[in-house]
Amino acid sequence: MNSILKTTELPYCKGCGHDLIAKKSAQALENLGLSPLDVIVVTDIGCHGIIDKCLNTHTVHGLHGRSVALGAGISFGIENPDKKVLVFIGDGGSTIGLQHIMEAARLNLNMTVVVHNNMLYGMTGGQTSGLTPRGFCTTTSFEGNPFAGYDICELTHTAGAAYSSRIMGVGDITDELVEAFSVKGFALTEVMEICPSYGVKLNPRRKLSEILESSGKKTGVWKNERKAFVLEQGKKSYDLLEELKGVEKDFPEVLASDLSLVISGSAGEGIQSAATLLASAAMRSGCHVTQKGSYPVTVGVGFSTAEVNLSPEPINFHGIGVPDIAIITSADGLAHSKKRIEGMKKGKLFIDESLETPSTGAEVIKRDFRSAGARSACMYAVIYFAKSTGIVDTESIYKTIEESGLAEKMPLSKIKEKIGSLN
Repeated sequence: MNSILKTTELPYCKGCGHDLIAKKSAQALENLGLSPLDVIVVTDIGCHGIIDKCLNTHTVHGLHGRSVALGAGISFGIENPDKKVLVFIGDGGSTIGLQHIMEAARLNLNMTVVVHNNMLYGMTGGQTSGLTPRGFCTTTSFEGNPFAGYDICELTHTAGAAYSSRIMGVGDITDELVEAFSVKGFALTEVMEICPSYGVKLNPRRKLSEILESSGKKTGVWKNERKAFVLEQGKKSYDLLEELKGVEKDFPEVLASDLSLVISGSAGEGIQSAATLLASAAMRSGCHVTQKGSYPVTVGVGFSTAEVNLSPEPINFHGIGVPDIAIITSADGLAHSKKRIEGMKKGKLFIDESLETPSTGAEVIKRDFRSAGARSACMYAVIYFAKSTGIVDTESIYKTIEESGLAEKMPLSKIKEKIGSLN
């Protein structure tokens, strides 16, 4: 698969310039002969960021204003010049993360930033941003912005960027993007556009060219002849993965086909730890494993959900829609995973007997998992799942728990006693 985009039906409002930028960026990357796995796209918070799901490339979605910082970290860590780090950010994110942009430009890091400048915060209600031109109307400046916006191209050029450009987001901009993407060092391209939901409505009959002209800014290209960033004082970092101890296979293989699990309970009740122990035990039986955690920003309250994929073959994509197995140990976990459980047409649902069973096509197994204590309920449920299905050897789980030093922190003997009575 050499196509950068998965689909041409992009999730933007009709007439949004983000659609043009995404499609022409994809075309530019393909024109440069880059395959999807040669490209790392980092997106920011904002309407442009919903492009992630439409890309076949590596994608990273950052916090508001932090996509350039993430891209910089990736650029620092990648030593392969054939890989392309591409950052998408809006005018709002550029304002929030302005110092990140300046530092990346100052160091001339090998990356390209595409600023989607529709001159306001489109996703959050059409408010004024730091790049909104003087006189442009937004929902927080109905009479027109009284202040001039930053000139992001002048700032990056002055900071030392190898390449800065401003282009109009109309027509075929593929060649302009190819030029920016070809730069060795830091390149920033500001694409001017108007938000169809707020910008057009609040600035009727104004053309993009007139808005840009009245702002005092011009389209163009600005260059600094300097080499891309290189470490000149020796490498002072090392691969942190080298410190990780590998998991050796010391139990027979059991799993014959792919299996996906959703394990869900309450924060602070060891959900992620139980999933990690299960994943490690499965690897001891030769499984390939991925694990992903999900929980609220306020850690320690609400739900905690872990997604685990097990396979006898390498796993190239982690994504679980409807799981094969669901393990639910609390009301918080049930509320968070209820829709996925209701979507199960087969498989198994292991659920604490205190909880109301949702409508599901899965086989339902109810047991008093919380009798092992709130902090050990999930571990009990995971071991119960392993014992009753035979998918993961329970002895490998016990051994993993003991070697991790967690055996003394949970009622393992009590759990073993309960599991031992399972027919």
